Amino acid sequence: MRVDLFDFELPPELIALRPVSPRDSARLLLVEGGSFTDRHVTDLPSLLRAGDVLVFNDTRVIPAQLEGRRGEARIGATLHKREGPRTWRAFVRNAKRVREGDAIDFGSGVSAVASERSEDGSLLLTFEGEEPVELLLERAGRMPLPPYIAGKRETDERDAGDYQTMFAREKGAVAAPTAALHFTPALMEALEAAGVGHETLTLHVGAGTFLPVKAEDTSDHVMHSEWGRIDAATAARLNEARVKGGRVIAVGTTSLRLLESAAGEDGEVRAFEGDTDIFITPGYQFRAVDGLLTNFHLPRSTLFMLVSALMGREVMQAAYAHAIGEGYRFYSYGDASLLLPA
Repeated sequence: MRVDLFDFELPPELIALRPVSPRDSARLLLVEGGSFTDRHVTDLPSLLRAGDVLVFNDTRVIPAQLEGRRGEARIGATLHKREGPRTWRAFVRNAKRVREGDAIDFGSGVSAVASERSEDGSLLLTFEGEEPVELLLERAGRMPLPPYIAGKRETDERDAGDYQTMFAREKGAVAAPTAALHFTPALMEALEAAGVGHETLTLHVGAGTFLPVKAEDTSDHVMHSEWGRIDAATAARLNEARVKGGRVIAVGTTSLRLLESAAGEDGEVRAFEGDTDIFITPGYQFRAVDGLLTNFHLPRSTLFMLVSALMGREVMQAAYAHAIGEGYRFYSYGDASLLLPA
C-alpha cells in the first residue's frame, strides 16, 4: 500500500512532553467497531469483561543514549539492539567522523570500539573493559526519550521514573512500551476485582520503532528486528482464556507484535524466544489478539499502519481526526485508545 495513505496532520501542540499525574487519569478514546466514545483510563474495569486478559510487556528501559568524542569530533550514539554480552548495534550521530576500529570515549571511564557499519548506517559498538555493560550505561548513559520529545526539552531526573512502566523488570529496551505507562497499582486492583486478568511477556523495544518510513510503498519498508520471549506457561494460560470466551487484549503494539509472532495459523500462542521483525499492515489476519490498548501514533508510521490493520484504515483516520478535534495528547507521554474490532 502507498505510505501516504497513512498520513494525517497533527498540530504540534498536541505532542505531550510530560505524562499526566496520576498516570491512570489519562484520557481514553474507545474505538469499538466504527464508533468513538471519550472516556478515561480509569474506566477500563467497566469497559472490559470478566475473563478478559490484558497482556503487558515487562521490558525495562536502559539508559541507552550516549554522548562522547572520537578525537575532536562529538559523537552521539543510541543503542538499539544487543548483539552479544559486550556488543550493541547503535545509530550514531556524526557517524561520518567514525571509522571502523575507532574508539569512542563516552566519559566516566566508558568507551567502545566501532565496527561493522550496516546498510541502515548503524554501527556495532563493542564496549571496552570487564565491567558489565549495564553498569557502564548506568554511569555514562541517559534515558533515551523519543526524538519528538527530546527535540523540545532536555531529558531530566523525572524521566527516569516517568519513562518506566510499573511492570518494568527485564532490562534491555531502548524505548518504553508506552501504553503500559497508564497503569497504576490502584487500577490493577480495580481490574482484578472486575475479573480482568493479566499476563506479561518480554519484547526489548529497539530505537527502530522511531524511524520514519522513507519508502513510498509499504512493501519496500524493512523492519528492524527485536528480541522477545513468551514462556510456555504464559502461552497456555492465554490459550485457555480464549477457549473460555475471554478476550486477549494486548497493552501496546509491542505486546501485540510478539503475540502475533508466537501464534500459529490456528491462533494458538506457543512459547517463543528469539527475534521478530513482523510488519503488520492492512490485510493482515490477526490470530492471537482480540483488541489493543495503545497510545496515539505518528503519521506514516508502522504503528499507525498496525492499528489501521486491526480496525480499518478509514476507521482509524476518523478516530484520529476525532482525537485531534477533542484535544487528545499524542505519542509516548500522551493519552490512550482502546481498540476493539467489531
